[in-house]
Amino acid sequence: MQHNMVLAKKHKNIFSLSGLLVLAGLIYLAHNFLGPYPLRILNLSAIYIVLALSLNLVNGFTGLFSLGHAGFMAVGAYTSALLTMSPALKETTFFLEPIIPPLANIHLPFVPALLIAGLMAALVGFLVGWPALRLRDDYLAIATLGFSEIIRVVLTNIQPITNGAQGLRGLPRFSTTYVVWFFAFAAVVFMVALINSAFGRSCRAIRDNEIAAQAMGINVARVKITSFVISCFMAGVGGALLGHMQTAIDPMFFRFVLTYNILLIVVLGGTGSITGSVIGSLVVIISMEWLRFLDGPLNLIFVQTRGAPGLRMVVFSLLLLGCVIFRQQGLMGNKEFSWDAVANACLKVKRFLKRGVA
Repeated sequence: MQHNMVLAKKHKNIFSLSGLLVLAGLIYLAHNFLGPYPLRILNLSAIYIVLALSLNLVNGFTGLFSLGHAGFMAVGAYTSALLTMSPALKETTFFLEPIIPPLANIHLPFVPALLIAGLMAALVGFLVGWPALRLRDDYLAIATLGFSEIIRVVLTNIQPITNGAQGLRGLPRFSTTYVVWFFAFAAVVFMVALINSAFGRSCRAIRDNEIAAQAMGINVARVKITSFVISCFMAGVGGALLGHMQTAIDPMFFRFVLTYNILLIVVLGGTGSITGSVIGSLVVIISMEWLRFLDGPLNLIFVQTRGAPGLRMVVFSLLLLGCVIFRQQGLMGNKEFSWDAVANACLKVKRFLKRGVA
């Protein structure tokens, strides 16, 4: 038995190293051989992995129904944009009303600006979560959705800081292929470590039975607010990455529909599954673009169409409906991909082959 465990652990280490090398190789090939448009879709999937994991931490693992992610993304995106824009660019961008003096000459590198963006989103998340997390279920969803809209309206009206409805243009394109996939990988590693820690077990206990968790000595309020703040930090980082990929942001981009798109990924992949968030992000983002040909003229041999704008969303909705009907727990449910299972399967195949040869 001990020998089998050693072999399984050895196979697991080999597969982990091989998987990392294969992933790095695929990213390298994509960066060098894919066209600009497919590469953009792939990079967008990486950013949505970060955002889906952040929402899954609250909705899937802690059991809090939050719909305020778009607002925290906006805080992160605007913070990083204002810190990385050059003073000359700020002067030309803020033409209706000049930017306030403290921000006019600030120009930071990307990484410090990204961390500050996450911290600002976490701070706003703490201020929002402290009163809102006293609510539950649908009431919490309505409260966080309302706070998200308040954040968007505030960003629209503080002209000397955010340039109002005109938004910010000409942002540095820092979100390259290697950068976004590094943060996607870092988010997955962080979530795995967090969920497998004592804090992660406390989150799942609150999700399953809050009263029992409190009876076992878990500080429910502290765990909830900590989970919410961490989620907001990740949302702020994801919003900053998204802004630096598009090189332009405005308040209308961060409407509540953006939160629904992330929630769709979480539900499709499986609430309470890290692997599901990764798979859901890739499936949703890539399939929505792949189905774009349905909006144009179609030649189906016996039937020809001149083009029906919006048809791809109809087909995509039908596919989602089918998934919800036949796979109500999502693609992964609450299960995770495990190298242990792969190693054990390979060990069984190896034994079977040995018996066959013998």
